Amino acid sequence: MKKQNTALYILRLALTLLAITAVVAAALAAVNGITQPIIESINAQKTQAAIEKVLPGGGEKLEGYTDETGLVTAVYASETGYAVQVAPSGFDGEILMMVGVDRDGNLMGIDIISHTETAGLGAVAAADSAKGEAFRSQFVGLSDVLAVEKDGGQIDSLTSATITSRAVVAGVNAALECIKNLG
Repeated sequence: MKKQNTALYILRLALTLLAITAVVAAALAAVNGITQPIIESINAQKTQAAIEKVLPGGGEKLEGYTDETGLVTAVYASETGYAVQVAPSGFDGEILMMVGVDRDGNLMGIDIISHTETAGLGAVAAADSAKGEAFRSQFVGLSDVLAVEKDGGQIDSLTSATITSRAVVAGVNAALECIKNLG
């Protein structure tokens, strides 16, 4: 048995690993190229459904809105009010949600578009369950700066999901502030 030169052996291993990595990277890029338009289409449909849910009849996207918090990502307006898309940080990542505000500055509703919150805890905020509906419906009609009860506010937080509840409240507050800035 011949002894291989250590440098050549390492070079052969490195080149083999490089070839495998290049093939896998190319395959991932191809899959991403195929799925990206589909994912964007689904996200656009979810966003439009959320706008319709919090602002019946939908609205036109506004440019030039102001947001000091950095949470507002888009604003849609109609004759009846506004739909404000916000993205506060929850316990396990971003919570993308739509907040409906009427022309008088009162909340018309909220809809959570996507999240990565813990199932059974923070995910209840977005669930189509009695608890999820109850949590979201307590915002309707309010117009002042909000806080969860643990912070001296009027919003009942979800059991064992105070961070998620605070994130939703922060998003709603950012939406209300944005609408006030719009006039």
